[in-house]
Amino acid sequence: MDMATADDTERWLDHLFSAKAVARGGVIRRSVAWVEHEIGRERFIGAVAERGFSLLECGGQFVVICQRGPIRRLL
Repeated sequence: MDMATADDTERWLDHLFSAKAVARGGVIRRSVAWVEHEIGRERFIGAVAERGFSLLECGGQFVVICQRGPIRRLL
């Protein structure tokens, strides 16, 4: 990845994780196809893991649970 692309990736991630929902410990979602196009699946997974958040994939969407606590699936 060249420097411009690396900078763009970091800006994209900074923008995503600066959302109000993240600060409140809420949930954000993004299209899998869009994430793969913009920064790549592995980079996104790594960024979520770095923050200690949980990540789900369902129906073509990534769902990020923006808190570090345990997740309990009810159904």
